[in-house]
Amino acid sequence: LGCLRTYTWVIPFSDELPFKENFSLHVERVRAVADLLNEYNCRLGVEFIAPKTLRLGHKYEFIHDMRGMLDLLEAVGADNVGLLLDSWHWYTSYGTIDQILGLKGKDVVYVHINDAPAGIPIDEQIDNVRCLPGETGIIDITGFLKALRKIGYDGPVTPEPFDKKLREMPIREAVLKVSEAVNKVWRSAEL
Repeated sequence: LGCLRTYTWVIPFSDELPFKENFSLHVERVRAVADLLNEYNCRLGVEFIAPKTLRLGHKYEFIHDMRGMLDLLEAVGADNVGLLLDSWHWYTSYGTIDQILGLKGKDVVYVHINDAPAGIPIDEQIDNVRCLPGETGIIDITGFLKALRKIGYDGPVTPEPFDKKLREMPIREAVLKVSEAVNKVWRSAEL
């Protein structure tokens, strides 16, 4: 198929497995997928899901930030596995530009960009309520993209706005609006 990159995500909680057991299960499963994908020269990006609102009410918290995901990927030990780095999850995990600058380009397999609604504290952000990249300026998308460029990231960057207004627009209008937003943040990051 010519697919050189694919991705998945890790749920940031469990109601059944304590952290250590869940970690071991994920190492085993991600390693099995990575081994299969490696046969086809395909890289796997694994996304951490950060918002505190998703973890509330669950028995055991699990990985929900970059450091935790890097620890998991290190335990997997496969060269074809890295981060799917989503600007929204980076923001809701209190991520920093310095964290990104501490990575190597090969550590990141895929990137999602978006923005966060204004007026909502980080710990109250809801996973499926997001804005177009650069729409509110809550997320430092320019710094995020510049940091990725500086570390040598050379993969896909795709928008992922979960926006009710956008879903209700005619498709051509929605595509144009997303394209304009991406072009604007691309220019602001001098890409």
